[in-house]
Amino acid sequence: MMLLLCAGGAAADTSAKAEAEARHELGRKVYNFRCYFCHGYSGNARTLAATYLSPPPRDFTTAKQLTEPAVLDALRHGRSGTAMQSFSAILDEAEMAAVAAFVLREFVRDQARNTAYHTRENGWPEHQRFAAAFPFATGAIALDADVESLSAGQRRGRALFLSSCISCHDRARVIDEGPAWSARPLSYPRMGFVPGQAPPSEVDAVSGASVYAQHEVAPRIAGLTRQQRRGERLFQANCAFCHGADGSGKNWIGQFMQPKARDLTQYTAQTLPAARLRQVIRDGLPGTSMPAWGAVLKPAEIEAIGAYVRRAMFRREGPP
Repeated sequence: MMLLLCAGGAAADTSAKAEAEARHELGRKVYNFRCYFCHGYSGNARTLAATYLSPPPRDFTTAKQLTEPAVLDALRHGRSGTAMQSFSAILDEAEMAAVAAFVLREFVRDQARNTAYHTRENGWPEHQRFAAAFPFATGAIALDADVESLSAGQRRGRALFLSSCISCHDRARVIDEGPAWSARPLSYPRMGFVPGQAPPSEVDAVSGASVYAQHEVAPRIAGLTRQQRRGERLFQANCAFCHGADGSGKNWIGQFMQPKARDLTQYTAQTLPAARLRQVIRDGLPGTSMPAWGAVLKPAEIEAIGAYVRRAMFRREGPP
């Protein structure tokens, strides 16, 4: 009987550990897809996005007093007066709870380097093609190193990093932490908000961002097909972060990217055919921050996004 009890306890312990690990990996997957842009894939907020935000995103690696309930509350409700918006309309409770637990374990407690970001599941099926940029990502070579001192291969790697990696990646190491890397609070002043002071209650994360606010409003289109409605949900959940809810790319994130996020309202069915639009969504756009979604979205979902963009955002040629 004692042996049976011990065996049962061991099995339960193994099951609990497996469940906890599965939850941790779910948190990693969601974090890597939703949170890395501002907080960095290693949780230290050393991202290009962070240099544009005031107050900056939370550096989880130094937040010793941070608790799991506090992270969960921020995910549910956002943080007034900051760029942290609510994810309650995008993530379900299980996903938010998994992210909160992941952040506490991975970054606050274990101070771990989140090396599982560049995976096929996250849209990086062939990350090795960026190998020339790796020394700049790891800090082995400073980004502001004298270009003349770099080899031809290192110059190509630096150009690749600055054009394709830096908008989401840690900015790694620089020699001179001067004006080139100082904070650029693009969205302020917003409705009287003053950094360092308690924000007025009406300030929210994004929609109060002065001239950028109008581009966070999705177009109201009557008569969408079922496929187009599905595409609308997918676009607003996945694409609007960079392209703006209206597809113009003139929201604050889209405008600080280099090159800027594409203005989808400037295209027509002739200038960007349906097949080409699907290809760009699926494979990404080299030399820009447009990632490949083919490993994240199903073909039918990509098709739905394309159908919605063509209907809601493309300009129509000829008479209305």
